[in-house]
Amino acid sequence: MACPYFYPQARSEEKAKHPRLPLGDPHTGLCRVDPMRDWRPDEATLRQCCNLGYARLRCPRFPQEPGPDAIRFSITGDQDGVLKVFYVTEQDHSALEHGTLEYSATAGGFLDAHSNQLLQKQAQAYVESYLRRKHQPEELAKNPHRR
Repeated sequence: MACPYFYPQARSEEKAKHPRLPLGDPHTGLCRVDPMRDWRPDEATLRQCCNLGYARLRCPRFPQEPGPDAIRFSITGDQDGVLKVFYVTEQDHSALEHGTLEYSATAGGFLDAHSNQLLQKQAQAYVESYLRRKHQPEELAKNPHRR
């Protein structure tokens, strides 16, 4: 469950400290709490808040007004080059919004754009991590720190 205001830009080379990160891998990126001014979080904030979500009481930039706390993703289908990506935005561990996105592995993109650019960018990062693990399982087994 990544922070709903996190815009992942690249997979981080930092060793993952959590066995199952919400986006599959740790990522570097931007905080987009203020859509008019991007902010680049430091490594500790990325690790503890941006990549893990539920940062309302841990991140001073997190909005205090009601709204989503995290976004969760899972692959619910992988057939004929099309991935079905289920997502849930959560507040206080309860669903606010949910749906399914379809990703074409052949075309390298989503079949339909989601209106929330941050959610779609996180879904893209999640899919890339899934596909990397799917196509490189032997390498990941030999080098678990690369997860």
